[in-house]
Amino acid sequence: MSGTERPAPEFPAWPQYDDTERAGLVRALEQGQWWRMGGEEVVSFEREFAEYHGAERALAVTNGTHALELALQVLGVGPGTEVIVPAFTFISSSQSVQRLGATAVPVDVNLDTYCLDIEATAAALTPRTRAVMPVHMAGHIADMDALAKLSADAGIAVVQDAAHAHGAQWRGQRVGELGSVAAFSFQNGKLMTAGEGGAVTFPDSALYDEAFLRHSCGRPPTDRRYYHRTSGSNFRLNEFSASVLRAQLARLDAQVERREERSRLLRSLLEQIPGVVPQGRDERADRVPHYMAMFRVPGLGEERRNALVDDLIARGLPAFVVFRAIYRSDGFWQTGAPDTTVDRLAAACPNTEALTVDGIWLHHRTLLGTEQHVHDIAEILSDALAAA
Repeated sequence: MSGTERPAPEFPAWPQYDDTERAGLVRALEQGQWWRMGGEEVVSFEREFAEYHGAERALAVTNGTHALELALQVLGVGPGTEVIVPAFTFISSSQSVQRLGATAVPVDVNLDTYCLDIEATAAALTPRTRAVMPVHMAGHIADMDALAKLSADAGIAVVQDAAHAHGAQWRGQRVGELGSVAAFSFQNGKLMTAGEGGAVTFPDSALYDEAFLRHSCGRPPTDRRYYHRTSGSNFRLNEFSASVLRAQLARLDAQVERREERSRLLRSLLEQIPGVVPQGRDERADRVPHYMAMFRVPGLGEERRNALVDDLIARGLPAFVVFRAIYRSDGFWQTGAPDTTVDRLAAACPNTEALTVDGIWLHHRTLLGTEQHVHDIAEILSDALAAA
């Protein structure tokens, strides 16, 4: 069946907004101060975001990549240090390390959850390891029990890449309650968005204070004499973006609940399609916000996988190929790369290699519709696979 024979379903649009965002933008406009040092929107958003995620403090920044970079910097990552990152992730996870002059060390992921493999992580530790960066892939929190033990035993920091994990929970604990720094993204496709933006949550005020200095050119908030106490950059979020994010945060709970409900149905339907293997779920991840609906088609191969994604798009399904292994991007090798080769990393990361060629993901807006939308997804995928 061709993509033109079936009427394309109309999935909910993204981003979603209403008069709450409009009112927030007007509020930010009319306060007369449009940057965080004179306005109230950024400060209010930080307080609300920290409270929602169970963190002591939150700092809003320009984007998710800067959030990671800032989190790493305040934890002492720099030249001569290493940070363990998943080989299967968006490139910002490694680039944030490399931008600080440190070495990003890719390790393999679990083929069920697509999160960091704990044994591979432990094996990658060296005396230079300063931190490990679990990525909560598609909103599924990595094994934070094992990572907390590894962190304590090895004396290294954990920096959670929570770009997909707004509202996620692990054994009833929110991201900010897991005892480590976490970095979030508000890029246009994320679970809450202002087009761009990011935030870092902190378990204590001391780290927040250091991060504030560094995100504001090293300058204290009360400084009137241009006394810059440390090195830094300008990662400050503006008041308009913060006003939009406050509105986005207010509807996040309802959206997460809807995606959780629809995801259960989608998983049951995908498991009935021969050859399709949905992303797994650790039972300890008791709340998953589902930034992506991810699955594999093992044995399909990269070329046929790419063609299948094109066909799904033609049939009206917002489908994408998954991330390329970070060591298979030229940018990874330009600075801060480990002393090894692509072939050696590929041999050490068989699960990442498999995902790179047979993984597919659907945008989370597909899970914000009706039950019929979920049945449409399964029917479209089944038809496309039959034609592949």
